[in-house]
Amino acid sequence: MQRLLTKTCLIVAIGLVLSLSLSASDRVPPGSDDTVRERLAPFGTVCKDGDPCASASQVSAGGAPRSGQQIYDTSCFICHAAGVGGAPIFQDTEQWAPRIAKGLDSLWNSTANGVNAMPPRGTCVDCSDEELRAAMDYMLESI
Repeated sequence: MQRLLTKTCLIVAIGLVLSLSLSASDRVPPGSDDTVRERLAPFGTVCKDGDPCASASQVSAGGAPRSGQQIYDTSCFICHAAGVGGAPIFQDTEQWAPRIAKGLDSLWNSTANGVNAMPPRGTCVDCSDEELRAAMDYMLESI
């Protein structure tokens, strides 16, 4: 019993010595308080419907809606350039034909609400309906 107590005390003493031997600079990230605060600041913000920032995020810097090509180039190409998750490849008439045959309303429903691996609104969560329709039209016009 005494041997166990001695070992336990020795382990605790070694741990205490090691923790005290670390200087404060080893435990605190480098930099001033301001740089540490900056590194820990949240990335971005969340806009809910009705917030002033929500409507501002849906337009380009000039105040006009983004073009279909702009939306495609920043959001849609992620999946439609390579067919990720079964997405029809941009400008591939054969892959788009069965979808077009269902009609524009069906395509819009898939765009707005998602289909298979595509989430609602694709990867453009800040797109207005007008911008999404423009992106859909842009992809269809390319065929």
